[in-house]
Order: sequence, then C-alpha cells, then structure tokens
Amino acid sequence: MNETKHSSRFWTGNIILALALISLFYMGPLSERLGIWAMVLWMMLAAAGMFFIMTDKG
Repeated sequence: MNETKHSSRFWTGNIILALALISLFYMGPLSERLGIWAMVLWMMLAAAGMFFIMTDKG
C-alpha cells in the first residue's frame, strides 16, 4: 500500500485551525477585550488554516 504523507503546509494548517478552535472557546473574554476584532481574528485564523490545508495538493 502507498501511504500518502502530508507536507508541512498541511500540518501548519491544522495547527492554525486548532488555534481558531481554541479562540472560539474563549470568544466571550476575547470579545470583551478586543470587541469586533475578536471575530476578525477568528475569521483570519480560519481562513489561513484552510488556505494552508487546501494548498497541500499531495
């Protein structure tokens, strides 16, 4: 069997998406401190994570 190995871009995307998930758990305190920028931060993390995962065309 041929096992596909993922590149570092794939793992970077997963780490960034994990940070986006963690930011969702702390969205209440983040929004109290950052206001609307907490949601902007989450959107940027999610978009960057998806970008890195989608560019990993093995």
